Amino acid sequence: MVDTATPTPRIDLGGVVVATALPYRGDAFAPGGLTVDHEAYAHHCRWLISHGCRGIGPNGSLGEYSSLTDAERRAVARTAIEAVDGTGIVVVGVHGVGAHQARHWAELAAADGADAVLCLPPTLYRANRAEVVDHYRAVASVGLPVVLYNNPRDTKVDLTPDLIAELSRIDNVVAVKEFSGDPARVSQIRELAPEIQVIAGADDLVLDNLTDGATGWFAGLPNAFPAECVRMFDLIRAGKTKEATALHAELLPLLRWDTRTEFVQAVKLVMDMAGRKGGPCRPPRGPLVAEHRDDIIAATRRAMAYIATLDTPRPQRAPRPRGSTAPAEKGSPQRPRTPKNKRAAAGGTH
Repeated sequence: MVDTATPTPRIDLGGVVVATALPYRGDAFAPGGLTVDHEAYAHHCRWLISHGCRGIGPNGSLGEYSSLTDAERRAVARTAIEAVDGTGIVVVGVHGVGAHQARHWAELAAADGADAVLCLPPTLYRANRAEVVDHYRAVASVGLPVVLYNNPRDTKVDLTPDLIAELSRIDNVVAVKEFSGDPARVSQIRELAPEIQVIAGADDLVLDNLTDGATGWFAGLPNAFPAECVRMFDLIRAGKTKEATALHAELLPLLRWDTRTEFVQAVKLVMDMAGRKGGPCRPPRGPLVAEHRDDIIAATRRAMAYIATLDTPRPQRAPRPRGSTAPAEKGSPQRPRTPKNKRAAAGGTH
């Protein structure tokens, strides 16, 4: 089949793109008693970019996209796009059960000014190879750069290196977020599909993946420690193995939570401890059991103690978002006014 999508310029995904967690505030009339706190989320997106992150990834698994209403899901993407306002890239999750849904979300992302989209294979259905190819062809036809998302643990569909090579021949497919858990995959993909960007997706394998040639990191832990994660990324890419390994070792107990069932709750707890607004999750995600909570608290305390010894450059911080448990820093500037989104289509309020 001949692809008819209009080719779009390649997007540089080198750097740390944050799979953002989503803050809520209490609302008895909202699903699960929680409504999206758009002000806090916009603040968080700007804060991540100001600490060196390449971009923002709204509406991923960490962003609880499957627990949002359709209206909320679009509003979250718009908030991220407006908050970043061209200072970084926004890669919007467009996951769907079928190609018609994923393409619909990609069309909305394009209309709202996203820079690229991240897309799983069909969710809730174990698609065969031909169905996977058709799925991505439909999403790519929208015209935005497409980042494939290989997460066989959740989708039960493995985007193997040879399948990725086939998908890379579709116009606008530019990268793959590799989350299979197989450390050999990065080098295998680079061999079979050298034109596609390979992005480290499993936080606990970031050292191996970047060493093997991954060009970017689509990550969860930077929600709490962006400057330190960017520092580690830069050290690995620069070949400063000793320094990178030392920092990686201190963060590894937290990085490992990225592949656990309770990874969203874990990241949000680490955020709370780091002074960000993590907070609760919507159902079906419940609170952490005591053993897990204690493990995360202990690992976060160790990581923060080590981080305190580093000389990581930091920009002047914006004030804490409403609802943060951390004390405000002395001399914090006033929160910058949210810039008007010049790219988005009209309509809607948050």
